[in-house]
Amino acid sequence: MDSLVLGNHCWLPDCLLQPLLTLREQTLGLGTQADRKLPAPTPGHLQQNQPLPVFPNPLCQSRGSTDAECQRNENPGLIMDPECSRLLPAFCSVLVDPRQAVADDTCLEKLLDWFKTVTEAGSSLLLLQENPCLVDLLSHVLDLKPQDVSPRVLSFSLRLAGMFAAQEDCFEYLQQGQLLLGLFGEAGPLSWAVWSVPTVRSGWIQGLKSLAQHPGGLHFLGDSGAVDALFSLQGDSSLFVASAASQLLVHVLALSMQDKAEGSPSLKGSAWPACAQKIVAHVEASLCSTTALQITQALNVLTTTFGRCHSPWTEVLWGQLSPLVAHLLDSEPVPATHSLVDLLLSVARSPVFASADCTLWETIARMLSCLSPMQTGPLALGTLKLQHCPQALRSQAFGVLLQPLACILRATAQAPGPPGLLDETTQGCSMTVDTLLSSKSACVGLLCQTLAHLEELQPLPQHPLPWPQTLLVEAVVIILRLCDGSAAPSSSEGCRLCGTLAGCIRVQRAALGFLGTLTLGTSSWELVPQVFAILLETLKSPASSPTVLKKAFQAVLHWLLDSPTPPGCSDLGPHTPLFLRELFPVLQKHLCSPCWEVRDSALEFLTHLSMCWGGEANFREVLLASDVPKLAWQLLRDPESYVRASAVTAMGQLSSQGLQAASDSPGHPEVQQGLVGELLHILSVDSEGFPRRAVTRVFTEWLRNSHADVVQDTEWFVATVLQMVSRDLDWEVRAQGLELVQVFLAQTLGQPNPSCPYAVALPKVTPPSPLPEVLRTLCQMQIFDFAFRALFDCDRPVAQKACDLLLFLRNKSAPCSGLQEAGDSSDVASVEATLERWQVGEQGQPLGSLEPEVVLAALRSMDLEGLQSRLAESSDHVEKSPQSLLQDVLATVALLEENVADCY
Repeated sequence: MDSLVLGNHCWLPDCLLQPLLTLREQTLGLGTQADRKLPAPTPGHLQQNQPLPVFPNPLCQSRGSTDAECQRNENPGLIMDPECSRLLPAFCSVLVDPRQAVADDTCLEKLLDWFKTVTEAGSSLLLLQENPCLVDLLSHVLDLKPQDVSPRVLSFSLRLAGMFAAQEDCFEYLQQGQLLLGLFGEAGPLSWAVWSVPTVRSGWIQGLKSLAQHPGGLHFLGDSGAVDALFSLQGDSSLFVASAASQLLVHVLALSMQDKAEGSPSLKGSAWPACAQKIVAHVEASLCSTTALQITQALNVLTTTFGRCHSPWTEVLWGQLSPLVAHLLDSEPVPATHSLVDLLLSVARSPVFASADCTLWETIARMLSCLSPMQTGPLALGTLKLQHCPQALRSQAFGVLLQPLACILRATAQAPGPPGLLDETTQGCSMTVDTLLSSKSACVGLLCQTLAHLEELQPLPQHPLPWPQTLLVEAVVIILRLCDGSAAPSSSEGCRLCGTLAGCIRVQRAALGFLGTLTLGTSSWELVPQVFAILLETLKSPASSPTVLKKAFQAVLHWLLDSPTPPGCSDLGPHTPLFLRELFPVLQKHLCSPCWEVRDSALEFLTHLSMCWGGEANFREVLLASDVPKLAWQLLRDPESYVRASAVTAMGQLSSQGLQAASDSPGHPEVQQGLVGELLHILSVDSEGFPRRAVTRVFTEWLRNSHADVVQDTEWFVATVLQMVSRDLDWEVRAQGLELVQVFLAQTLGQPNPSCPYAVALPKVTPPSPLPEVLRTLCQMQIFDFAFRALFDCDRPVAQKACDLLLFLRNKSAPCSGLQEAGDSSDVASVEATLERWQVGEQGQPLGSLEPEVVLAALRSMDLEGLQSRLAESSDHVEKSPQSLLQDVLATVALLEENVADCY
């Protein structure tokens, strides 16, 4: 007999579960499933006792199901699993019992997902006829006293009723007893005290959204007063409820207008369906309100409508409401500016208005000129992203984005570019200056927003042309100088900006991020010296924070890799060698920083730099003349694990390029053995997982790229690494060890099957060795021992990699002659017995000395394909099964009752 298991999925044996089900049914008066009857369906519906077609199921006998269960399970209209159908009455009894507390909301949510799948796959009406306890559940919820209703059970019931009523025949079926009106009407939960709980209001809205899928559902919303309730819920104290109410209003409007105005854009609003007219009238009244909250609610509904609905009737709607929207700009201040911006951009993106609605563009242009600089930024960026936009409006929007930078240049006595370049920024520039000088928070906020918007716009294909590259670089450079205090402005505005931005980390990070993207499309190499100068000053400054230094390192990489070079120059360009000679002393300083974040960023920068320029003669000369390689080696023993991991990666890359320097540190014999010995030492003794993961990744790359220290004795190298990796407690280290084996096998046996998800790309190698010789080598290296242990690893990614690797080996050995005969049967049986013990967790006994024939026989006897399929399943496929979820609820209730009965 199976025992009761508590946890994520609780199980009761049949001998205990069945009496519990019967007791629940008798105690609460629900009766058995056969005793309960639904009201007779309306004529034309399938009668409850009508025989249903039966389809044969080839899997029935194999899983031991009865013929009746097979018939019910295979009927396309009755897709409820027989065991779940048997558990449903007791589950419904628990939900309507005020004495029982169903505490697991997650379980109910998963059951709702299951019911949604069931109703979408078949007939909801037939589902209710086969399981009348579900209708009884909805009825009993209404029969309970309001104070006895659980909020979570009521929310569950409302959403469940909406799912059933989404199909029109089931909607009519439930309407006969006024069940839906009791659940969703004004006399139902809306008037109960439990309505104050947000989950109940949310469940009510979600149930109505599911229900409103057909004309009958729309009429029900209008007749039951639900639409009026949705209007009030738009201002609900719960943001989730308020958002759901607005979403449902949009859904109802779109559904009521479906096929009503298609092809008839001239259809007047007065000819629209009553439900649509009611919603539009409410939006109109809200737009004329003096309350900002009501205006915001109306704008949000319209934003979602134009974003989702792209039918001709939306053009009629905009024509009706656009004067009211434009009238909002006459107010002082303009109300709900964020929502207004979202609405205008939503309308502009709609394909219905691709032909350029003049009034829309006029409204956007007017809004760009009357809002504050902080408010116009998002609108300007959104306008420039539009595919179809008048050129004059694009110029105005780009001028709005450039205004803060132009003001910075003017305030610091910098020339704003050639005449006419920023003429469009003149209008409204005084307002921008006032914002920049009003307070530190306003100045920082505006500059960060502007730099972020320009950084987002720069790589887009629709960014404005000509792109003022020189102006932008100069503006960013002067902003960075204002932040580090090296600027010397002569005007009073410049001096105030210098005091405001001094030491501002937020602006520094934003400016460095934008400066990194300005390498894209740079055609003037004259800009490079001033960029390198400010980046070097930022890196040298002792006041630069770790995050600013990290951004500066990233910007340096961008400009070193992407900056232009004049014709006839080397790959590094004329300024880069000098910059590198000045950069490496700064890099050495940061490698010795007391702040571990700085040391870590410097090592990451060194890794990327050597990866890109490691083969360039000038770079190699500057690097080897510095102490950077030696310092990176010393950081392999850093007290911070993140730094050690970055040092491992950096040294691995330097070694691949032949740029590492030997360490003369005494006292560590591993150091004297070279970098391989040092990394093996880290792999064997480091207490943190990050450095060990980095070592295995470096070793894999070395093997893949035929590193000089690896090709000397590849078999010893792989065997030594695997001996350490196999004992590692970190699953990522073990998984990377299997990746190392995969690379080794690909080099010795040939490329793996392309369909394998863990196939690796390798350079061409020498022809593979004969399979028998390779298999014997693998046995001697104990690779099979490692792979078989990993096959039963408790971490699924490790087991998946091991399974793929063993499948590759088995497929490679299939055509080999001379190894087809299995080895000694007792040896094979011994291996299989050991593997069985490993599978149940007893991994103490090793496989011992293996012969290739024995290994192949063991591989052929294993169902690796089946294991591969099971490993591909999600880990929670059992816990999420509806049967398990229902048993969770019932077993928890049984346990609670048992604890009450056994108490003192």
